[in-house]
Amino acid sequence: MRFCGDSGDGMQLTGNMFSSLSAILGNEISTLPDFPAEIRAPQGTLGGVSGFQVNLGKQVFTPGDKADVIVAMNAAALKVCTLGSQFNQTAAQYNDEHAMYTRHAVVIVDMDAFAAKDLEKALYKTDNPFTELGIPETVQIVPVRLTQLTKDSLKESGLDNKSILKSRNMFALGLVCWLFDRPVDKAIHFLEGKFKKKPALIAPNTKVLVDGYNYGQNLALNVNQIHVVSASETEVASPSSCVLHPSSTYTSIAGNRATAFGLIAAAHKTSKRLFLGSYPITPATDIMHELAARKDMGVMVVQAEDEIGGVCTAIGAAFAGDLACTSTSGPGLSLKSEAIGLAVMAELPLVVIDVQRGGPSTGLPTKTEQTDLLQAVFGRNGECPAVVIAASNSANCFDYAYEACRLALENMLPVILLTDTYLANGTALWQLPTLESLPAIHPQTVPESLKGHYNPALRDENGIRYWAFPGMEGYEHRNIGLERDSEKGTISTNPENHEVMVKARQHKLDHVAQQIPALQVQGNAASDTLLVGWGSTEGHLRAAALELDCALAHFNYINPLPLNTREVLAKYKRIVVCELNNGQFATILRAKFPDITLEQYNEIMGQPFAVERIVKSIRN
Repeated sequence: MRFCGDSGDGMQLTGNMFSSLSAILGNEISTLPDFPAEIRAPQGTLGGVSGFQVNLGKQVFTPGDKADVIVAMNAAALKVCTLGSQFNQTAAQYNDEHAMYTRHAVVIVDMDAFAAKDLEKALYKTDNPFTELGIPETVQIVPVRLTQLTKDSLKESGLDNKSILKSRNMFALGLVCWLFDRPVDKAIHFLEGKFKKKPALIAPNTKVLVDGYNYGQNLALNVNQIHVVSASETEVASPSSCVLHPSSTYTSIAGNRATAFGLIAAAHKTSKRLFLGSYPITPATDIMHELAARKDMGVMVVQAEDEIGGVCTAIGAAFAGDLACTSTSGPGLSLKSEAIGLAVMAELPLVVIDVQRGGPSTGLPTKTEQTDLLQAVFGRNGECPAVVIAASNSANCFDYAYEACRLALENMLPVILLTDTYLANGTALWQLPTLESLPAIHPQTVPESLKGHYNPALRDENGIRYWAFPGMEGYEHRNIGLERDSEKGTISTNPENHEVMVKARQHKLDHVAQQIPALQVQGNAASDTLLVGWGSTEGHLRAAALELDCALAHFNYINPLPLNTREVLAKYKRIVVCELNNGQFATILRAKFPDITLEQYNEIMGQPFAVERIVKSIRN
């Protein structure tokens, strides 16, 4: 289903509450918050429409291509959902390709927001929007006077008119809770948590919520209630590759929050202090917000003066022996590139989180893309290897943030974790782990045997440099950005030594390939066709592979690639690399395996894939 309205209508809050409510009932979920980059476009205009889509049930891999239920809070929202994004309206009326809902959808509209002035602001040409949009008769339009009903509900509340109108979304949420047979008491629990810092708003919003639920129940609205099968009713694999058991604890979690939790877990697993040096940037800022609120867990956060200051403070923390991280998006990764090179040269563990967005430059800051891959792998001067990994759903952002810390601490190098706007803001069902269940992390701390004769060039049998920190008596040293002597650790401009050191740094990255899991094939492994993807497209490609009855190889480890990558690719006659960019991963695979023929399926529209478009393209 999809909630849509003005940016100020609370669609993100409403969608998140409904998603969380569904998750605790055992539904697998996948969500897609979709909002404009403007802080607040003019009310009631096409440019100001904000949406939140959630797919729920069992075996849920994506937020869904098209919604079965729409809540449209005004005329502009209905138009955008019917014709597709206002930035790509190639249709004058409903058609299956562009519409955001199906031909048999239930569309709930606030009829109080369809007055003549509302239609004018939404650029309608007639006074009948439903006919003008060509909405099929199979679509069930449910007109509800949400605005007036909210006013009636709160007429004795003492709130001013502006505050009352802000509660329309709670009436809509109550109505949807009835439609999907969600327990309204659980929704009230989430509401109390949301407004705990504004307790005066709890009672009126609770009343509106309950009144919305009762409105649906008492009038029945001539709409059948929808039963959503819970994943816990039968044990099935969830998108995060866990099996649901009644004894487990689940919640819905957004990718940025999961990333922050993964960093905290790694710090506690290693008994290290977590340090984040960062600078606000959409859509990565929530990671900094989440960690800044965790002083109670020993987290240190520095909001630096800029992106360069953020990464440099993190490198200082790594030198000091902390678990050091920095978070950013594409433009910030560009600014951090020189300092990441310093971490490579100094051989310090550093976790860099890049939450990708539409670009280049400011680009589409609230939309999703996979366009930073080549920058992450190659975007530094000199021979400057860094590990690059990617999360594939909002929940496993936790796992790959934890894994990024492990790889950085055990191999003494920077690790770049790629997520994106879709994962960062979207939510998925997450099984809460225990600290004991997480894999061990063994930081490369200098052994006692080197006390008194330590230098920063000393390595173990795998070529990994030892890590000593200020305050460790007998391990005093200097670490530098200039090339170091391979044996003494002092400055060296010797040509032969430089080549030795370049190969030593590359050897560490090659050694990582022995520590990561082999590439697995999902779907019909015996098919002639193999879909290939990486990062956040896994759910969409998994659904497409099931429909096409073909194989899927999805990559979370990009640099280095899994050791069996060639072996897997060589088995298939037809390989289609699917990406939300212009072919960046395909470029890497062609460079690595020039004898293997690859096709490409690419979209660069600021939106996640639609499964039906992938299927149609590959069949054609």
